[in-house]
Amino acid sequence: MVAATAARGVHRVEQIMGMPIVVDARDVDGDGALDPLFDWFRFVDETFSTYKSDSTISRLNRGEFAVGDAPVVVHEVLRRCDELRAETRGFFDVHAASDDQLDPSGLVKGWSVDRAAALAHDLGWRNYAINAGGDMRVVGGALPHPEWRVGIQHPLMRDEVVAVVAGTDLAVATSGGYTRGDHVFDPHTHEPAQGLLSVTIVGPNLANADAYATAAFAMGERAPAWIARLRGYEGLAITSDSRSLRTPGFPLVAE
Repeated sequence: MVAATAARGVHRVEQIMGMPIVVDARDVDGDGALDPLFDWFRFVDETFSTYKSDSTISRLNRGEFAVGDAPVVVHEVLRRCDELRAETRGFFDVHAASDDQLDPSGLVKGWSVDRAAALAHDLGWRNYAINAGGDMRVVGGALPHPEWRVGIQHPLMRDEVVAVVAGTDLAVATSGGYTRGDHVFDPHTHEPAQGLLSVTIVGPNLANADAYATAAFAMGERAPAWIARLRGYEGLAITSDSRSLRTPGFPLVAE
């Protein structure tokens, strides 16, 4: 765990769910104020991890009990995964990598951040950012600045950004193979996704943005046309030949 108290607010980083989770709260005093959010993320990891043998998902995959006997949060996530499968024409699928194993990771990260943001709101926070492995939910401003700015990493040049977006109530999710290798599969072929280097989706909800980015990346060259039809969400796709395609409403910060 890394924690720091700046002139205004508190910043903490912990490695949970196999990735760094960062909470930057600008109107909160004391590192202990962040404990409820990190406790929540640890609960999510214990429930949904596909790497921990004693997680609920791992036990479901081993057939130790039926889905109907799983906790309510598992029902909530799997129900939304079913809805997303229909919305994305099957390109978002908890069985994308294997017909035999449930893996709702493509939704869980964004869903857990949205739930953490709701918890932060209930705690009275109004200016904060939650970053889970590069996908972000920002609210209010990066005080003393009135808004948050989020850089989108270039998929081939790690020290460069391809765009910067800004907002006071925004979710930003990116899917690509440049950090974790081939981990997004075309559910229709069970082969690694081809045709794009990365896809970034922005909108009001990180669960949807994360799932839409995963589905769009799996679609490959068909993704830009599909992204253009999304309601309430905007997208930026980097093609395999390094072309940048974005929707008209993508909240790009002017250079």
